[in-house]
Amino acid sequence: MNIRKYRKTIVFLLDILIIFVVNNILFCLFPESNGTDTTGFFRLFPNVLLFVSCWIVAQYFFKTYDSLWRYAQSIEYLMLFFGAISSFLIFLILDYTLLSSGISVLFSMAGYSISFIMLIFMRMSYRQYRKYVKSKFRKNKIPIAILGAGSEGVKLLEEIESYPECRYTTMYFIDDSIEKIGKRIHNIEVRGPLIRLDKLLQSSPINELIITIPPTSAEVRKFILETCSNQNCRVRTLPDSLTLLNGNEKNLWNNVRDIKIEELLGRLQVTLNQEEIDRFLLNKTIMVTGGGGSIGSELCRQIAKTKINKLVIVDIYENNAYEIQQELWQSYGEQLELKIEIATIRDKEKMNQLMERHRPNIIFHAAAHKHVPLMEDCPEEAILNNIYGTYNLVQAAERYGVDKFVLISTDKAVNPTSIMGASKRFCEMILQSMKEDSKTEFVAVRFGNVLGSNGSVIPLFQKQIAQGGPVTITDKRIVRYFMTITEAAQLVLQTGAMANSSDVYVLDMGEPVKIIELAENLIRLSGSIPYTEIPIIETGLRPGEKLYEELLMNNDELIATQNHKIFIEHQDNISKKDINKKLKILSKALKTKSYTKINYAMKKVVPNYKDPDEVNSNVV
Repeated sequence: MNIRKYRKTIVFLLDILIIFVVNNILFCLFPESNGTDTTGFFRLFPNVLLFVSCWIVAQYFFKTYDSLWRYAQSIEYLMLFFGAISSFLIFLILDYTLLSSGISVLFSMAGYSISFIMLIFMRMSYRQYRKYVKSKFRKNKIPIAILGAGSEGVKLLEEIESYPECRYTTMYFIDDSIEKIGKRIHNIEVRGPLIRLDKLLQSSPINELIITIPPTSAEVRKFILETCSNQNCRVRTLPDSLTLLNGNEKNLWNNVRDIKIEELLGRLQVTLNQEEIDRFLLNKTIMVTGGGGSIGSELCRQIAKTKINKLVIVDIYENNAYEIQQELWQSYGEQLELKIEIATIRDKEKMNQLMERHRPNIIFHAAAHKHVPLMEDCPEEAILNNIYGTYNLVQAAERYGVDKFVLISTDKAVNPTSIMGASKRFCEMILQSMKEDSKTEFVAVRFGNVLGSNGSVIPLFQKQIAQGGPVTITDKRIVRYFMTITEAAQLVLQTGAMANSSDVYVLDMGEPVKIIELAENLIRLSGSIPYTEIPIIETGLRPGEKLYEELLMNNDELIATQNHKIFIEHQDNISKKDINKKLKILSKALKTKSYTKINYAMKKVVPNYKDPDEVNSNVV
C-alpha cells in the first residue's frame, strides 16, 4: 500500500488525536468541575469538539495540510502558527456565544498552547526521522563543502538535504565574512576565511567544493583550483544570478557545473552593443564565407537571431555547411531564409556568380587556411586560398556594390613569422588598397586565439587529458591572447556596425595567457594533479611558431572608438597598383613550385615578415 496517498489524512487524524489526548490529560491534572465528579468530562467533550472544528477550518484555510513537512521551512511553520491563532480566536467567540460550557479561558488557552506545541513537535520529529532514515540507508555519500554562506549557498544546502536521491552530504560552509565564521546554518558550521582553504581541506577532507558566491577574479578562482587540485578535490560552481534567473532549470543543484576554462583567462568576457548590431543587420542580405567553420558558424548563429532578409553560407566543406544548415533550420525553420553554397573562394568566376545571384549587402569573410605548421609545409595553399581567394572576393564585392566587407584577421598577421600569418597580413593590405575610390567599406577585425575552435590548443589538451596524458606543449615560454567563440563573433559583428572604412579593428583582450598555465588549469579542471597524475612535456617550437603574439603593429598609432573595448590601428596607405605588383611577384614564385622562392617572395611582398628564429631569439 502506498502510504503517501493518505499523507494528508494521516496528518489530519494525528492532529485530532493529539488535541483530544492533550485536553483530556490536562483535564485530569487540573479538573474544571469544582470537584472530582465526572460531569466535567461531558462538559469538556463539546468544548474539545468545537476546539477541533475551529482548528481544522483554520488550517485548511491556511492550506497547512497541503504542505510536505519533510521539506518544510519557516513559511510552513508560520502558516501553522497563524492558523492556530485564528482558530483559537474563533473558538473563544463561539464557545462564549454558543456553548457557554463554563470551561475557563485559561484552561482553553493552556490546552490550545500545549496542543500546538505537540503538533509542531510531531511535524519536526517526522522531518528529523526522514533525515535519519535517509542518512542511514544512503550509501557512499560524497562529502562536499559550499563556498559562500549567502542566500544561494543556503538554498543549495536545503536542496541537498531535502532531495531524497541525493548522494551528497554537506560538511561545512566556507566564507570570508567574520560575522558568519564560527556560526552554524541549519546545523552546518561556517568556516573560513578562504585564504585558509588549504588547512580547511586538510582538517576535514571533502570530495567536492561548490562555489556559490558571485563571480570572483581569475586569480581567486585559480587559487581555489590549485588548492583543491593538490587536495584531490573537484571544483564546481553555480552560474551567475542573471544566468540562473533566465534559465529554464529552477532546481539549483541541477545548475551546478564545472568551471569553464574561459573563467580563468584573467579578464571578464567582453560584451558588445547588441542594439547597434541589430540595426546594422536589419533587413540585409548577409553572406558568410567559411560559414561552416568555428568562427563562421557562430557568426551565422548570431546573425540568424536578428531580423535579416537572407543569410547565405559559403563553404567548400559540405559536412560543416550541412551541420550549420540543419541547426539553423531546426531553430528558425521558415522564419529564416537560408541558402547554402558549396564553393571555393579561389574560383573567381564562381564568386562573381554568387554575387550576381544573391546580391549581398554585407560580407563576413571567414574562409581561410589557418593552421600555422600545415601552411609552412604547403605555402602555395596559403597564398592561393588566403591571398588570391580574398582578392577574388574583394573584387567581386566592389563590382556588385556590396555595402560592407568584413575580413576576419588574426594576431599572427602582426609582424608575422609564418606563411599563414604573412598571408593574412597581405589580406589586410588588400583591404587597405581599397580605401581611396571604392564605394564598398572594407574593414578587418583582428583578435587572438579562439577557445574551443577547430584545431585550437584547448581541444587538443582535453583529448590528451582524457587519454591520461601526457599533455604536450611546444615551449613553456609561449604566451597567447585568448577569447571565446561568442566574443569573436560579436566583435566581428560590432566591427561591421562601425562606420569607418579600410581600418583594422582590435579588441582589448587583457593580458596574454601562458600556455603552460592553461595546460595546468585544464588538468586541474579535470580533477587531476599536473605533473604527478598527468605529465606535461615540451616538444619544441613548430615551424613558423612565435613565442608571443602581438595585436598591434604600432601601439603609438592606436585610435579609440565609441566602444572602450575596441580600437582602430592606423594603417599606412597602399595603392591598388602596389597590390597588383605584389600579386605578380607571388604568381611568378608559385609557378616555380619552389618552397625557397615562394618564401622569399612572401618576405618581399610583406616587408615585416621575418623568420621565427630571428624573433624568438630575443625572448628570454
